[in-house]
Amino acid sequence: MNVFLVEDEELAVRKLSRLLLDVDPTIQIVGTAASVRSSVEWLNEHTPGKPNAPDLILMDIELADGQSFEIFEQTTVRAPVIFTTSYDEYALRAFKVNSIDYLLKPIKRHELEASLTKYRRTVGHTGDVAEPKLSDIGIMDIDALVQQLRQQIQPTDHRRRFLVKHRQQWVPVEVNDIAYFYSEEGSSLFQTHSNQKFSLDYTLDELERMLDPAQFFRVNRQYIIQINTVQQIHPYFNNKLKLVLKPAVNDDVLVSRERATDFKKWMGK
Repeated sequence: MNVFLVEDEELAVRKLSRLLLDVDPTIQIVGTAASVRSSVEWLNEHTPGKPNAPDLILMDIELADGQSFEIFEQTTVRAPVIFTTSYDEYALRAFKVNSIDYLLKPIKRHELEASLTKYRRTVGHTGDVAEPKLSDIGIMDIDALVQQLRQQIQPTDHRRRFLVKHRQQWVPVEVNDIAYFYSEEGSSLFQTHSNQKFSLDYTLDELERMLDPAQFFRVNRQYIIQINTVQQIHPYFNNKLKLVLKPAVNDDVLVSRERATDFKKWMGK
């Protein structure tokens, strides 16, 4: 089975690739893309009948340059899709396109196995995927589905500390001491208020679900910030916001246009 991955976090790509091969060693990861644009380009170059054309696509919804639903508006997606995301509000839209299933991050092995089984059952022996219907995937009530997804993503308790490796020892770091989490060159890291830096073996999507939303906010695909680290907020191009954080960050930290309103509410507007 040829699988195409659409995911903008390198660490998530590596984790998902390992999990897929662990579940089914015959799977071939034939390509990856991190954005709407690169996904459209790849799919246009790998249509059915061409080498490495995908049999199945695993697709994150929030990408670097938009939402993956935009891919369906810009090209014909001929392979069935399993969506992966942390956000339950996308469930209904996911099933309106060529979707076999919908997995919440962090993806568990048994849930991925069930999705692959559902894919094989839906495709059958013909290699053609049927028009996706709620009845095909065993969903009778979309409102019940969304409610179920909400319950699944509500953490029973937020993380209070992380155990991280520092030199030759393990060090516990309290969440209250963390100023922001960020991704850099495919790795996830965090900076403390005292300006110490540590790495983590979690993607930002996974971290977002672990943290108290009253204290931490995902401002873009690269940063999750703690509320007390925000020093200044400036208007920026295209309705974005530019933040000044403490400890200082070398690069510009921008609140995406889609999240600017929620960010202002989070800050107390």
